[in-house]
Amino acid sequence: MDYFNHILYGIFMAYFGLISPGMLNMTALKIRINTGKLESVTFAVGASIVVFFQAGIALYFADYFLKNPTVVETLKIVAVFVFFILSIFFFSLSRKKLNPKTTNAKGNFFLKGMGMSAINMLAIPFYLGLSIYLTSINKLIIEQPYILLFVFGAGIGSFLIFYTYILFANIIIKKVSYIAKNINLLLALLFLLLGIFTMIKILK
Repeated sequence: MDYFNHILYGIFMAYFGLISPGMLNMTALKIRINTGKLESVTFAVGASIVVFFQAGIALYFADYFLKNPTVVETLKIVAVFVFFILSIFFFSLSRKKLNPKTTNAKGNFFLKGMGMSAINMLAIPFYLGLSIYLTSINKLIIEQPYILLFVFGAGIGSFLIFYTYILFANIIIKKVSYIAKNINLLLALLFLLLGIFTMIKILK
């Protein structure tokens, strides 16, 4: 059961971490509308492969830090700041007006997906912060094969959210501003609550 749970943690973390209409999923959506479904799926596969490695890097650092008890408490404090920063980030996104630009229909979409996913600077801190939090409440086991199962789940979860945008592209594009505002507000609230909860645990 633990094996299955770690795949689920990866899926849910990636899916909801990328659910906000951002650079990657909106690009997948625009490729679907302007070019075609196959090209958008190819883009999504490339982006998801990078997420797999980003989650792996985050768990590698989490494993290293958690094996050094002297830095665990410091990391919990860092996690609080990461959650608060993510909360502010998503709140600021909810205040912005989203205006998707036309995507260039030329080139290798697989490499574009990998390239755009690789420059997502929030990915590793996001997985690092949440993995440390899940480990602190004894939900995540940072050792093999659990790490591999988790990052495998993260890859699947990222592809599923990209595919959701691809599948419902024509619906989402009409209501993108409304969807973005509400999802970003929910994510801002979620990370705010996680930050407060983690801070309370530290102060106990």
